Amino acid sequence: MALSLSKKLLRSLGSFSAFCCYESSKVMIGRSFEASSGFFGSVAFNNLSALESSTFCKVGKSFQLGRCISTSILTPQAEGVFPPELLSKKSVLTPDRTPGCYEDLIIPVTNFHNEDKGFMVLSGDVFDVPIRKDIVHRVVRWQLAKRQQGTHSTKTLSEVSGTGKKPYRQKGTGKARHGTLRGPQFRHGCAMHGPKPRSHAIKLQKKVRRLGLKIALSARTAEGKLLVFEDLEVPTHKTKNIVNYVSEMDGTKKILLVDGGPINEKLKLATQNLHYVNVLPSIGLNVYSILLHDTLLMTRDAVNRIVERMHTPINR
Repeated sequence: MALSLSKKLLRSLGSFSAFCCYESSKVMIGRSFEASSGFFGSVAFNNLSALESSTFCKVGKSFQLGRCISTSILTPQAEGVFPPELLSKKSVLTPDRTPGCYEDLIIPVTNFHNEDKGFMVLSGDVFDVPIRKDIVHRVVRWQLAKRQQGTHSTKTLSEVSGTGKKPYRQKGTGKARHGTLRGPQFRHGCAMHGPKPRSHAIKLQKKVRRLGLKIALSARTAEGKLLVFEDLEVPTHKTKNIVNYVSEMDGTKKILLVDGGPINEKLKLATQNLHYVNVLPSIGLNVYSILLHDTLLMTRDAVNRIVERMHTPINR
């Protein structure tokens, strides 16, 4: 395997015979360096190592350079091979736990003023389930298909306004025969096989929808993008307060605020002009909204209501 790999490397870089014959290359090196001493200067051939030796082949006024290639693989375990300044000084951080083990998680609770409000335990069967992209894909397709209005409509031949009289006689005109001017080939005519109002909704089991929401919450938790606040109370309805709060969050481009009950009127007014901040009640939390935002911020009440909803038996 190593021999075939080295041959492929040598063929890709030049003639194979120029790299195989060390004796002939040494003679060529000596002659070429002696012939070109006036142009390149005097070079001592004995100081060249076998790995760094170069072959200069004089072709007209140009010179071609070929280097001997070593196919040995250097590893960091080999002593004295890698200079210490070239090695990465960053330690590889391994997570303390494996996501998707249904373990209860403890998360700190704060607020917009970054005050310590204690801790909260997140249920493992809701916020620490295995990540499955296929389930998320099915739920998103179900959501997008269900929210389509389906009000598109076109007129058939019987619905287009116009006369039903035959435009001209069948034969003797030299024209193509037509029986009506409301056909699809005429201007202001009907549309053939056009869309009609219908529902685009597809069926999806309730347990799959519920699992999709658990996976989305678990994904944000595993990424460290889930924040729990004591409440979403803001002092005023000024938008600049929310802008300052969001700017202090590192790596946040779009944030979703989830409250337990009805949305506070001050918070609604403060966020309605910000395209990167959206507010939802806990009853409206869904997979697609979570995926659209890189940070999920929930209150204690919202977390409790979501867990209660996930633990409620499904009505068959």
